Amino acid sequence: MEQQAKKTIFSGIQPTGTLTLGNYIGALRNFKLLEDEFNCIYSIVDLHALTVRQNPAELRKACLKVLSLYLAVGLDPEKSLMYFQSHVAEHAELSWVLSCYTYMGELSRMTQFKEKSAKHQDNINAGLFTYPVLMAADILLYQADLVPVGADQKQHLELSRDVAERFNGVYGDVFVVPDPYITKLGGRVMSLAEPTRKMSKSDPEDTYIAMLDEPDLIRRKLKRAVTDSEALVKFDIENKPGVSNLMSILSTLSGRSMDQIEADFEGKGYGVFKEAVADQVIESLSPIQTRYKEIFADKAYLEQVMTSSAERARGIARKTMRKVRKKVGLAALTL
Repeated sequence: MEQQAKKTIFSGIQPTGTLTLGNYIGALRNFKLLEDEFNCIYSIVDLHALTVRQNPAELRKACLKVLSLYLAVGLDPEKSLMYFQSHVAEHAELSWVLSCYTYMGELSRMTQFKEKSAKHQDNINAGLFTYPVLMAADILLYQADLVPVGADQKQHLELSRDVAERFNGVYGDVFVVPDPYITKLGGRVMSLAEPTRKMSKSDPEDTYIAMLDEPDLIRRKLKRAVTDSEALVKFDIENKPGVSNLMSILSTLSGRSMDQIEADFEGKGYGVFKEAVADQVIESLSPIQTRYKEIFADKAYLEQVMTSSAERARGIARKTMRKVRKKVGLAALTL
């Protein structure tokens, strides 16, 4: 019986901001578990970051930090393809082609465009408007079957699907139409200050735990995390969102059930509970932080991973673009 080909998972992350505990629990922690089952492609999408003015040196450093963290959580560069978006010119080329198959009305309905325009009123640029087309190109370029998405990215994935189906309707089966991938492990980590909102690296620093935060800082942030006046450790998202968020973090990282956690902290109050959450977070992040420092200091190793990954990514991208160029009538490259 012929072995079924592995499906391809694609995920892109902006290098701006600091990767948070939410990124770790919701994404990076699970990526390692996927690399034997799927063809995993993880793009550090530095072109997307340009919709906001960046310090050039800081952006380059931020890209290396994200790559180092991916490697520090244990991802194998031979199994998981980790590369910088700007190192593969086909992203921009396909984005232009797909922009000719995307309607203005579709882009104007994107929630993130409205939100980011409100935040950056002095720089509402065309790239901010066409951002979802580049995101569609990122995904479709690698014929991704699955894309891990949060609630804030569902619109963009739907647009990617619509554009792929529209293009395929004209030219035949050129692109795989991607489906959302819902992870079976982990979950959403909420803001420490507003536990009804997702923890985000673009929020104020004291509202999230960064993957590289020092132990003392982690303890301080968790000590200030919003709970309630009931002093009861009980999982109840609707009525106790702050406590439930901390319980979710502890449960995910320790493997303990909510019932176990409730029993363990019965009558002990929030001070003891928050200390235990801090202990678990520090224990989980400490080996990653140690490995990160080793990798980030090894510039030769990072250069090797960058170069080999870019070559592999370009090989896949060029295969897709050859097909796209032929379908739309562009002259074949002879180089």
